[in-house]
Order: sequence, then C-alpha cells, then structure tokens
Amino acid sequence: MINYELLHDEGILVLHPKGPLEAADFTSLASQVDVYLEGHGKLCGVLIHAKSFPGWKDFGALLAHLRFLKEHLRRIEKVAVVADGVLANIMPNIANHFVHAQVQHFDFTREDAAWDWLRQSGNAADA
Repeated sequence: MINYELLHDEGILVLHPKGPLEAADFTSLASQVDVYLEGHGKLCGVLIHAKSFPGWKDFGALLAHLRFLKEHLRRIEKVAVVADGVLANIMPNIANHFVHAQVQHFDFTREDAAWDWLRQSGNAADA
C-alpha cells in the first residue's frame, strides 16, 4: 500500500509505502499524477519516504510499478529516496544510469535535507 500526496504548488509527489505494494496503488497514483502532468508538464520531484522497501504483493504489482515508472520517469526532475538500508544506499547509483531524473539517497532521519534538495529545482507549477 502507498499513501501519497501531490503538492500542486511545489510540483512534488510524496510517497509513503506502508506495506507490500499493490497494482491498484499504481492505478490510483497514475490517475492523480496524469491529471497534474496534463496541466504542468512535469514534476519537480518525488520524495519516497520509507524506513525500508516493503516489496510487492505479487507479480502483477511489480509489473504495474514498472509500467508506472516507464510512463512517468521522463517527466520527473528529481527523486529523493529517504530510507535506510543497503538497497537505498546503492539505488541512486544504479538509477542514474537508466533514468532522466536525478536520484539521491538520504538517511531516514534526514528528511529535511531531502526537501531542501528537491526544492532547489524550482516550481513545476510555472512550467
């Protein structure tokens, strides 16, 4: 399950995974993000805040996640991963080879630094 909030004024999507991710999470998320992108063109950033990655409920959820990424990553400037663990530490190095967005990791206790970094890119509402 993903709780999320889209901060329209800042063009930042905040994601809080709270358990294994489900396909329906990405359907709901895409419907909100797509409406925003139609009017603004891009997201300045995405903040993913999770103590650790919860995994996927099933293979369908993994596919839905990959589909969401494929359809939206080119329209995201920055991704801040606020999490602990080895995967969180190495993910930006891997992701920066494959995605347009800048990806940076922040320790779980450094959410304020992640917000500062995301906000440096400007305001998507002006796009």
